[in-house]
Amino acid sequence: MSEPLEVELPRDPAAAGRARGVLDQLGAGRLESEELGRAKLLVSELVNNAIVHGRGRIRLRLSLDEDRLLAEVIDEGSGFEREVRRGDFERLGGWGLSLVDAESSRWGVHEGTTHVWFEIERPGPRLGREHNPLPVDPD
Repeated sequence: MSEPLEVELPRDPAAAGRARGVLDQLGAGRLESEELGRAKLLVSELVNNAIVHGRGRIRLRLSLDEDRLLAEVIDEGSGFEREVRRGDFERLGGWGLSLVDAESSRWGVHEGTTHVWFEIERPGPRLGREHNPLPVDPD
């Protein structure tokens, strides 16, 4: 994984746009437009969650290599709160993490924190022994 790029985001509605701009800079010429579009959608969702539900500073950390994009959104809240919500299908909001789950390769929360991350695995073959799950037959 490459050296992470980390930026502090403003705690206001402009934060998601700033995060998308940082992704544009990092991904220019390195990400396919579909990958970049998905990443921008998911980062926007996590940043907006940090603004609405989090506290304190908001940081975006991005790492990109030939295998994956890792995006992390960190704020200073007291921790990720899981709650069961009741509501009708037509309500607005509350679907963001379902979107992150559906569109990322994997995602998670560092337990006890408001540090949420996702990965988008990049397409293509993985060359080399470290990427091959089966032993190489010398014959």
